[in-house]
Amino acid sequence: MNAELIKDNILDYLKRHEEKELLRFIACGSVDDGKSTLIGRLLYETKMIFKDHLLALKAEKKYKRTDEEIDFSLLVDGLQAEREQGITIDVAYRYFSSEKRKFIIADTPGHEQYTRNMVTGASTSDLAVILIDARNGVLTQTKRHSFLICLLGIRNILVAVNKMDLVNYSEEVFKKIVKDYEMIFKQLKFSLPFKHFEPEVDFIPISALKGDNVVERSQNMPWYKGKVFLEYLNTVKVINTGLRRDIDFRFPVQYINRPNQEFRGYCGNVAGGLVKEGDNIIVYPSKMKTRIKSIVKPINPVDSKKDKKHSKLTRAYPPMAVTLLLEKDIDVSRGDLIAKEGEKQPKFNDSFEAMLVWMDEEPLKNREYIIKLYTKETTAIVSRILFKKDVNTWEKIEAKTLELNDIARVQIDLVEEVAFDLYEENKSTGSFILIDKLTNNTVAAGMIVGESTKRKKRRIYTESEIALNKFIREHYPEWGCKPIEELD
Repeated sequence: MNAELIKDNILDYLKRHEEKELLRFIACGSVDDGKSTLIGRLLYETKMIFKDHLLALKAEKKYKRTDEEIDFSLLVDGLQAEREQGITIDVAYRYFSSEKRKFIIADTPGHEQYTRNMVTGASTSDLAVILIDARNGVLTQTKRHSFLICLLGIRNILVAVNKMDLVNYSEEVFKKIVKDYEMIFKQLKFSLPFKHFEPEVDFIPISALKGDNVVERSQNMPWYKGKVFLEYLNTVKVINTGLRRDIDFRFPVQYINRPNQEFRGYCGNVAGGLVKEGDNIIVYPSKMKTRIKSIVKPINPVDSKKDKKHSKLTRAYPPMAVTLLLEKDIDVSRGDLIAKEGEKQPKFNDSFEAMLVWMDEEPLKNREYIIKLYTKETTAIVSRILFKKDVNTWEKIEAKTLELNDIARVQIDLVEEVAFDLYEENKSTGSFILIDKLTNNTVAAGMIVGESTKRKKRRIYTESEIALNKFIREHYPEWGCKPIEELD
């Protein structure tokens, strides 16, 4: 059908392709569970591979890990180290499409040392595919991957039981894995920091290498009556909290548009809820109130110079990029958050508790970091580590600092009050990153899970004050100067 449409009317085909729904998903699992092979098979079956690429793969014998004509994993494992070791190291993004949807896949490494890579891939995904080797069943790595994807708020989970050809396509083996996974998943929900978290979990038996139940229904598993893998991807109803209209309205201001004296608009993406012309709003942090005068579509700078009339909308919802015009000329800046009056307001505080994923080679230090929360940037410090989480056993561990790939519940203090939501209520206004002021590296990513239990505000000391305190204690001990971390 697509081939005929391309031949007859290429413009119509391109328009239809542009309007297709986009689904982002992550593929994760233990080493050698077949993630890269499954993705390679999908790319091959959906005809997303060029002929010269296929010929090169058939000729590339020194990296092949199978007796088949094509080793589909080589389509995804692009790094030389990945091909030599037969593992995934970095996050690989691949694109393909069907007649119904467009897809972006994040192939993430299974090793524990690459946890930050997996978190990066899962942060933008709407669906998680967890692969389980039918020969090995549910492993410790399966528990770790399940915890991470649930912590990041992914509510659609597909457990693909792979390598069914190596267990003679046994229905009993498949049913046992389903039962084992459902048992650990019940325990997992109690270890999460969310009050309301009910994901949809589905199971499909497949063989990525042989193609069973990937695109076509397998003749080797007549006992399986559910959807095949690609059919599931085409029809799954995604539970994406970031695109919901039935939650409270949030609009982080990204840019102030002032092309002339008659126009002053506030640009950004709707991060939740629904807004209409004439709605009463509140702007944080000033808490000033006004009304929406009009909602304008994104403006092309070239067209705006020619025509001063702009296309208007009666309403806006996620993830639309719009410009809001207000009735009153109040002070609104980049980083401000606009909410609707009469709805649940965001939390407004200079401190909160969060689940923090440490992503830097250097450990956490008692210093100031730049925090970026939606479009807001300010200064913050990790004032307390409440506990560290063992991602394999889900147990709480005491910790004084955080190392690479550690995940912990912490208290973060800010230098000013900021509007925010809990992560489970709104991902856009409930997630943040920490940036090192000296190196400008992103050192951590976090999800806000609660308001601080410790209300006393801790002073944030500058780098020079910390250095001065250390100098005095080393060279003038007779002064009796206390360590700066004990002053609070």
